[in-house]
Amino acid sequence: MDIAALNCHIIIQKSTSISDEVGNYTLEWSDYFSCYATISNGTSGETEKAAVTETESLAFTVRYCKKAAAVNATQYRIFFNDKAYNIKSIENMGFKKKSLKFRAERERA
Repeated sequence: MDIAALNCHIIIQKSTSISDEVGNYTLEWSDYFSCYATISNGTSGETEKAAVTETESLAFTVRYCKKAAAVNATQYRIFFNDKAYNIKSIENMGFKKKSLKFRAERERA
């Protein structure tokens, strides 16, 4: 792994569900930890549903650590350049505990 390529600062956020007095649940995002990552373009494709929309996806490669290993795709997201990215998949690069690759798509506003 090229350490010099880890030149982009990212923040990984964790969601918690908050209940109000009526019992409605909302998600609240809080910073889990921050680190440096190598960012590469993911596949920017089109999905077909009711209309064709383009998705912006990126791959974030970070050094392996216990906090990064605890991240899953359902409770966490990545915040980079004032934009939120939902994690779609996590790859343990070669199962050598050296790096993790998060594939993520930009969250729609």
